Amino acid sequence: MAESFSDIGKVEAIEQLYRLSAYSPVSGLSYTSAKGGEVSTAARLYLEGIDFNLVYFPLKHLGYKCVVGVVGELYAALAHPKLLNVVLGISAKLDFPQVRDLWMGITVAAKEHGFAAVNLDLQPSNNGLFVSLAATGECSLLTRKRRMAASSKDLICVSGALGAAYLGLRLLERGARSFERDGVQPDMSPYKMLVGDYLRPELDASVVSRLEDAEIYPSYAYFVTRGLSDALKRLSRDSGLGAKVYAEKIPFEGNSFQLGRELDLDPVSAAMNGGDDNRLLFVVPILHLEKFRRDFQTFDIIGHLARPEVGTVLVTPEGVEFPVKAQGWPEPEEN
Repeated sequence: MAESFSDIGKVEAIEQLYRLSAYSPVSGLSYTSAKGGEVSTAARLYLEGIDFNLVYFPLKHLGYKCVVGVVGELYAALAHPKLLNVVLGISAKLDFPQVRDLWMGITVAAKEHGFAAVNLDLQPSNNGLFVSLAATGECSLLTRKRRMAASSKDLICVSGALGAAYLGLRLLERGARSFERDGVQPDMSPYKMLVGDYLRPELDASVVSRLEDAEIYPSYAYFVTRGLSDALKRLSRDSGLGAKVYAEKIPFEGNSFQLGRELDLDPVSAAMNGGDDNRLLFVVPILHLEKFRRDFQTFDIIGHLARPEVGTVLVTPEGVEFPVKAQGWPEPEEN
């Protein structure tokens, strides 16, 4: 019987496909420029009905979010954005003013994040709207040279609240069902920060420049869009080290636990596996602890690297360590 994707998982499926080719898997595509800097590329595809629902997603917000979703990968490569290529697949149900709103959201975000040029192409689509983006950025030669190898006890830091976007999405889905059933739009104002984290996430456009100015060079960096668990698994795989994250250190939006009770969702589980947070995770050398705390106060230190035999674990407030599990990854072996 043929193996299904659910049997082997996304990560193993990709590795098997690579084994059939002459290529090896890489963490982001990059190459060295003539000046010695590293040119990085990132690409994302957003599909209607899978990545977004136009019933509750304003098109200007969607365009903005799509750019954030690709520029975050450049920031994780410590690269400055340069070029952005956009392809919009347009179905017959969208008119020109709606496409214009989508484009305005894209260009506002592109300008905010410093893209020097943006290319646009329009294609017909039979299956709803799709947005395809490919971005190019450059990491300086000095940054490349000064990035240190990771070591045990280096700090794991994230750029903002986790789990909020997933909780906001679930609230929007509940509201859409309520409107369809009763014709009444529920009041979401108490949770506007959570809804905003999903609909219009924001990233600090100066983060790479600020790291360079502070002379802090993360050994590893990831863009967290599929849950914290996935980012931690990638970190352990790439570094060859273990990772400890403390549940009580994970940052949450103020109303996350209240909304979690309403939706019967655990905010910690939402942070670990919910996805769509659009946050940055940096591994900062422990020698830079005080400087990082002073200059990057919007980041939270949530854990540290550890010896390989520790594995990738979530530590409860009681000190119990649970192996981290992530969708698409093989189950961790029991100790």
